[in-house]
Amino acid sequence: MNELELLGPRAYGEPIGRAQLKATAEDFQVDEVLDIPLAGEGEHLWLWVEKRELNTEEAARRIARAAGVPLRVVSYAGLKDRQALTRQWFSLHLPGKADPDLASAENPSLRILKSARHKRKLQRGAHSANGFILRLTRLEADRDALEGRLQAIAAGGIPNYFGLQRFGHGGGNVIDARAFAERRELPVQRNLRSRLLSAGRSFLFNRVLAERVADGTWQQACVGDLLAFTDSRSFFAAGEAECSDPRLAQLDLHPTGPLWGTGESSAAGSCQILEQRIAATEPDLCRWLAEAGLAHERRILRLPIGGLTWHYPEPDVLQLEFVLPAGCFATAVVRELVDLLPAGQTENPCAF
Repeated sequence: MNELELLGPRAYGEPIGRAQLKATAEDFQVDEVLDIPLAGEGEHLWLWVEKRELNTEEAARRIARAAGVPLRVVSYAGLKDRQALTRQWFSLHLPGKADPDLASAENPSLRILKSARHKRKLQRGAHSANGFILRLTRLEADRDALEGRLQAIAAGGIPNYFGLQRFGHGGGNVIDARAFAERRELPVQRNLRSRLLSAGRSFLFNRVLAERVADGTWQQACVGDLLAFTDSRSFFAAGEAECSDPRLAQLDLHPTGPLWGTGESSAAGSCQILEQRIAATEPDLCRWLAEAGLAHERRILRLPIGGLTWHYPEPDVLQLEFVLPAGCFATAVVRELVDLLPAGQTENPCAF
């Protein structure tokens, strides 16, 4: 499966140029934003961890080994990229136990920056946002055109596509999800099951969003749309009055697309017709997601870029800083700017 099948059209036209991302871990930095005041006491030890070229699951295993506890008592809010420098929270459930010596977990790829006790464990999805610092190196682009594109996405947001990393190499996760769906089976292994279910939902959402980008309605509310605020999981139906709500222009309120699961969508009008048409192209996948017990949810179609700033630390380096809601992809921002070169390549750039 190619990029266009997995994502969809760009909103702002062809890429301005090309560049490399993730030449080093420092070129892709992520800081989890967690608005939870820690009590300073309780059965749970929370850790603020810096990881370099290490995925979240392996970090959790190392922390569990060092603490001498089962992996199941280690929690985290979200998965972070391996090929990056990331800082995120973990928690360990330690009822009646003192803080363990975690020195054996630390090395250049993992550092524990601080720790604190709390009365509750860290839940998945508890973080409100992620802060990013991205460095695009080996940049080849017209700077004036790039400045115009950056200003446009700062003002108008971008399509909230799930990134290619959700789908595996060549869309392998989607291919596997379709195969399980056709057999009406679920993977036994929990991590694989979660990955394939997520890939299936994300693929269908991207299909809907791609259609809205193509017809120019991804930034607009249509009668029958279901609308949501940037940081809210609740939504409401759009009538004529809601379609002219000034918060749409302010990038506080957005149309949404479906995350398939059990239960009927309450979308109406052209929005309902589009969602039904996409579902009809993948009936096995839609049924599989519902039978897996996933609830029908909504995701905003438009992604506002919080606090977007940029500068050029070197003539061929563009540094971007911004904040995105949890579950949104920084690579979707880059995709509206440039094509990405694979590491070590200077010719025939590969689109990302």
